[in-house]
Amino acid sequence: MRTSIQLENTHRYALPVEFQDDDVRYSEGLVEYFLDEFTQENEIVFDPFAGFGTTLLVAEDMGRVPIGIEFDEGRVQYIQSKLKQRDRIIHGDARQLETYNLPTFNFSITSPPYMGKNDIGNPLSGNTAKLEGYPEYLRDIRNVYKQLGQLMAPDATVVIEVANIKQGNSITTLAWDIAMQVSQILHFEGEVVVNWDEYGYGYDHSYCLVFTKPHKS
Repeated sequence: MRTSIQLENTHRYALPVEFQDDDVRYSEGLVEYFLDEFTQENEIVFDPFAGFGTTLLVAEDMGRVPIGIEFDEGRVQYIQSKLKQRDRIIHGDARQLETYNLPTFNFSITSPPYMGKNDIGNPLSGNTAKLEGYPEYLRDIRNVYKQLGQLMAPDATVVIEVANIKQGNSITTLAWDIAMQVSQILHFEGEVVVNWDEYGYGYDHSYCLVFTKPHKS
């Protein structure tokens, strides 16, 4: 596994006008890179924070079986309009994975909704509710991956694309904090630094955190 890659932060199609102010998609090229690296045709690819469906659409195009969950109903409807099999996206809450009838998966890639340490809205519920704070957000992320770990095939790989956040003079070490939280559940294999032409959040790179299922002793 390479530890650094270079990609263009571009998209192959524009979102509908109503979504363009909230375009936080990662590039199709990122998904293609990791699907080539870790999966084969007909394997199940899971995205617990499906967003606008980039993971699912690329997986479907590459002959994988996509499954995803998305909290926002409008985004779900958009994804359904793009997928060949509409039932591959579930309108739901990733924090309640165990309540859905989900299959065992071979690979997962996602970029969770970001939260700065001084934010108050809960990004995991579309900012429709308030959190106790950043520590609760991190606990929720850890809980998502605790449930997700139960769905992993023995040789499955999980990738989380995330960046740290600069807000004025404040820096939220989001990538490192998520790595620490999920490492309590899954085995951390290391990170792939993704160098972008431009990215956002005060950086021109992000991290793809790579995890596998812990081996039973």
